[in-house]
Amino acid sequence: MARPYIKGGTPTGSASLCRTCSHAQIMTGYRESEQITLCNYPGPSLVVPFVLYDCSNYYDKNRPSWKQMEELAITVSPGPPKSISGFRSGPGFAEPPVRIRVGPPDDDEDDD
Repeated sequence: MARPYIKGGTPTGSASLCRTCSHAQIMTGYRESEQITLCNYPGPSLVVPFVLYDCSNYYDKNRPSWKQMEELAITVSPGPPKSISGFRSGPGFAEPPVRIRVGPPDDDEDDD
């Protein structure tokens, strides 16, 4: 049977959040127990003696900086407006309106 998920419960897994943080300095020896993690975010460096699950000063080191995003950005400028298909527009297409007479003919024209 699968383990039920409990929101806010004890986290499973042992990967430290410091592994992907740009403020962390991690020194690892040959054994699993030989590891020192230093957090360089506060003024003096802080030794972190345990594996972190959550940190309020976490900054992903794989995320590009603002300057890198500006260098990669593409400048987009609007082009000339396109005409709408089915409608004529522009010079030479202006036609005088055609008047269509609707209704019974005038009797005055037949009196001659």
